[in-house]
Amino acid sequence: MNNNRTSDNQTSDSQISDNSTQAKRILTGITTSGIPHLGNYVGAIRPAIQSIQNSNDEAFFFLADYHGIIKCHDPAIIHESTKAIAATWIACGLDPERVTFYRQSDVPEIPELAWVLNCSCAKGLMNRAHAYKASVDANMNKEDVDPDQGITMGLFGYPVLMAADILMFNATHVPVGRDQIQHIEMARDIAGTFNHKYKPLFTLPSAVVDDEMPLLTGLDGRKMSKSYGNTIPLFGELNPQVSPEKQMHKAIMKIVTNSQLPEEPKNPDDSAIFEIYKAFATPEEIADMRAQFAAGIGWGDAKQALFDKINNEIAPFRARYEELMANPKELEEILQMGADKARRHSRKQLDKTRRAIGIRPLAKLK
Repeated sequence: MNNNRTSDNQTSDSQISDNSTQAKRILTGITTSGIPHLGNYVGAIRPAIQSIQNSNDEAFFFLADYHGIIKCHDPAIIHESTKAIAATWIACGLDPERVTFYRQSDVPEIPELAWVLNCSCAKGLMNRAHAYKASVDANMNKEDVDPDQGITMGLFGYPVLMAADILMFNATHVPVGRDQIQHIEMARDIAGTFNHKYKPLFTLPSAVVDDEMPLLTGLDGRKMSKSYGNTIPLFGELNPQVSPEKQMHKAIMKIVTNSQLPEEPKNPDDSAIFEIYKAFATPEEIADMRAQFAAGIGWGDAKQALFDKINNEIAPFRARYEELMANPKELEEILQMGADKARRHSRKQLDKTRRAIGIRPLAKLK
């Protein structure tokens, strides 16, 4: 473990400043409200696993099931998604011995910390959260509708729970997409307020954004997202009638293209097929595919080439994924091991937090 903290009663100045010179403690979470798709793999799973393979950085990876229930109120989906996402991370190469891999709900100190942070977080800060503002704006465009209709306290307070996820482990670096930068800034604000009001216990985290990370286009031309129903499943849907490999092939063949005929030159930079292909191919293969587009490759052939390229990378992971999905006991043991590791940190951090706000024993008892 990197020793980036001082004693239980003191926090160094470096903990509450920027983290450019600190040993990294990286934290990544994924919400358990859907089945992993190709966009999740390219944008989060693959780079996260690669980033720690040759690194001494501490890493925390968690299944954000409490975040999942903010918008998803189907217990079966939350449960099955948790299993599928855990199996996906392990199958794709995450080493639970190397990192701390846990389920958010197995660390009860996190929601308790969220409450403590809520009590010093300004409501005005939450009013500026993008998700809340978007929901209010949608209501304002309707007639005779309260601006807060359908908005739960879960949605409103989501950034505080996310801050608790991060601050509980004094994460220094949090990989996010650009749409999540605001939440990291809010976590910094919340940490700073607590540190100033009570005691400097929390590190100010830094957002890590990879501008070169591709945001994959979905089947319909919009950003690949489970919200749009336009995703390419990584290992197939649950309880499939056809094999996961055939499911992936079928989805790729549904990618929307224009009406250009075979042998007509095509612009690869306007093609979702080419965009996704680039996320899996070498520079030489990308150049060759670009030349094939210029020569007029047929859309069916382009889609087949895309499937072959993706399948070559994903196929070796499928057997392990299916093995884990058929053996939830192994997954549960892995998650409980991770929860034990996570709670070694969270118990200490929460105890220091409680004492800082005045919640501590009145006297020592024999």
